[in-house]
Amino acid sequence: MQKAANPAAGRGFTLLELLVVMVIIGLLAGFVAPRYFSQVGKSRIKAARAQIDALDKAIEQFRLDVGRLPSSEEGLAALNTPPQGIASWEGPYLKKEVPLDPWGHPYLYVQPGTHQNDFDLISYGRDGREGGSGEDADITNW
Repeated sequence: MQKAANPAAGRGFTLLELLVVMVIIGLLAGFVAPRYFSQVGKSRIKAARAQIDALDKAIEQFRLDVGRLPSSEEGLAALNTPPQGIASWEGPYLKKEVPLDPWGHPYLYVQPGTHQNDFDLISYGRDGREGGSGEDADITNW
């Protein structure tokens, strides 16, 4: 028994067919990529808000133990390293080092706060500068 030779069995795709498929994939990527990348930006904003909330709670725990807030000079480092001369420090108040914001910038801690708060926590967003909109907007605890 011999197999019948199929003349189309060895045939591959033509250049035109490959180009059509590549154009279709490119069009699909063009529609999907902007939506995907906007979701990444929104995720970073949500992560920054969650980190600010966690830092806020750690600072409040510091206040309960020590009886005062960390000064601007002590900064957020006081959550992991006891400031000199404080015997009632019960930290560390964070499991790890103080995180950078999702864009790789340090959070700004100001005490006393300027927005009817005892302290301000700020991420300047993607651009790392005050102001902006979208991913460049400031994310704060007020």
